[in-house]
Amino acid sequence: MAVFLGNPGLQYASTRHNVGFMTCDLISERLGIKVNKVKFKSLWRKTKLGGHEIIFLKPQTYMNLSGEAVRAAADFFKIPPEQIIVIFDDVSLPIGKLRIRGSGSAGGHNGIKSIISALGCNTFPRIKIGVGSPSNPDYNMADWVLGTFTSNESQIIQNAMLNACQALECLISDGIDKTMNRFN
Repeated sequence: MAVFLGNPGLQYASTRHNVGFMTCDLISERLGIKVNKVKFKSLWRKTKLGGHEIIFLKPQTYMNLSGEAVRAAADFFKIPPEQIIVIFDDVSLPIGKLRIRGSGSAGGHNGIKSIISALGCNTFPRIKIGVGSPSNPDYNMADWVLGTFTSNESQIIQNAMLNACQALECLISDGIDKTMNRFN
């Protein structure tokens, strides 16, 4: 299962925190599918990627409660945490940089905190997409992640999302080690 994190609603559609949703939209468009079935407090769709059947999941719970949706879908489809790939924004990475990990801490990301809490473990692979951080340390981080990209940043993010799509396919077909070697 590939879980793409973001916040529902048009006011969040192009924000840094919605890079996961935007990546889902990009890969879905490339595959010619719509992620539009409603269940598990999510939009979801089964599809094929990298020669394997996979579920795309866009939790509609808001970021801080993403774990509720992930747990519901994982329980229904009987998917272990090691087979749940989470794609999300990361403020600790420079804009456009990808980082692939097989497990790890939440790193301050509330969506990941929620998923770790709901699953009771942190052993799920993740694709982090760097959205940078504010240059002023006094800048409110919530305002930053809920802000939109500048025109210069938009092309960088577009390329990063394309790379994240490729990383997801590689992860599904070739595993975590090859994906980390190729994309980190």
